[in-house]
Amino acid sequence: MQAILVASLLTWVSPFIHPLIKPFVIIVSFATIALVTLRRGALEGFYILFASTAVAALGALLVAGYDFFIVMLLSCLIMWLPVWLIAIVLREGRRLAWAIECAVFIAVLGVVGFYIYATDPAAIWQEVFAPFLDILPAEVPVEEIRNQVNIGSHYMTGVFAASTLFAVLFSIFLGRWWQSVLYNPNGFKEEFLSIRTGYRLAIASILVIAVAKFTSGLFAEMAWNITILLFVLYLFMGTSVLHTVFSSMKQSKYLVPTFYITMFLIPHAMLPVALVGLFDAWFNLRKIPSASSSKG
Repeated sequence: MQAILVASLLTWVSPFIHPLIKPFVIIVSFATIALVTLRRGALEGFYILFASTAVAALGALLVAGYDFFIVMLLSCLIMWLPVWLIAIVLREGRRLAWAIECAVFIAVLGVVGFYIYATDPAAIWQEVFAPFLDILPAEVPVEEIRNQVNIGSHYMTGVFAASTLFAVLFSIFLGRWWQSVLYNPNGFKEEFLSIRTGYRLAIASILVIAVAKFTSGLFAEMAWNITILLFVLYLFMGTSVLHTVFSSMKQSKYLVPTFYITMFLIPHAMLPVALVGLFDAWFNLRKIPSASSSKG
């Protein structure tokens, strides 16, 4: 009952709170589903998911009517079902890397499905942003912004999927961390710092990037949007590698916080971090500092 109350209440109030706080509230509601599934299993996790969805949707119906009921119902199912599935993968496989790969795979299926469903995904995103462009004040360069929106609309499917992927993965991480705090102290840290993907997936990722680079049309556009999701995958892998490497150095208490602060303040720093995650599939970069320290 506590899990149902937390998940449904946070999801129900999320549309009405400040945009800066909303992502954290959503992640906590997702993590509640993840924690129950990780600890008690798939069936009980599904009970919590079903009951929380019903409570949130019913509250939306009573307060805001049928339209908000449908929006809340679909939102809960679309967001909570992947969290539940990925939590099952993590519970049964006991490898965080598999959970991350599963989440990325689901996101890729979503992108592919959207491109199969929509004949022109970019036009759909342009329609979504059109009302916001129409209310801009006269002194704003509307046409310039409109041109930028038209260019960015070709990649918005991947950006939207990536933002959802981040929320899902952070909720899985939070749920796993809660579980480790309650039953296995430091378990999440050890698990996160050991994540690593295989070279076969890295080769497939490079092929997708090649398709995006050297082809054209809707197929290339879809490949670019999938590349955005692969970037998220290798960003987490690279973060794990570099955290491990910096932790093994003498100045680790300064290097590790500086590393995360740099990524937060300088988003462009995420690209080399993702490349580290990609290269680690072949070179296992965690062994480099350990080898040097053993020689010392």
